[in-house]
Amino acid sequence: MSHALIACLLYGLAAFAEIAGCFSVWAWLRLGRSPLWLLPGGLCLGLFAILLTFSPADHAGRAYALYGGLYIITSLFWGWAVEGLAPDAWDVAGAALCLVGALLILLAPHGRT
Repeated sequence: MSHALIACLLYGLAAFAEIAGCFSVWAWLRLGRSPLWLLPGGLCLGLFAILLTFSPADHAGRAYALYGGLYIITSLFWGWAVEGLAPDAWDVAGAALCLVGALLILLAPHGRT
């Protein structure tokens, strides 16, 4: 499996965990759900942080920058699957731009001339 594909899968899982964790707070405060939603949400946020440590990036800042690109795409899918808001053309274009930026950070020969 390629370096880029492994990173994308890892960041996709991390994004899902972070979004699920944050959504638990949203559901509690904005949708009137039980505070018990915070328990699995907290576990999801912990899983998110652990998953990012497995990043193939050589520095934490770079790992977080890479993650940001896939987080945006995953957020749009979450909104579509969970909240029923399909991404429009602007959402797709913005997400594609972010993905290109994340791949550039991942695949660039950093520090090599």
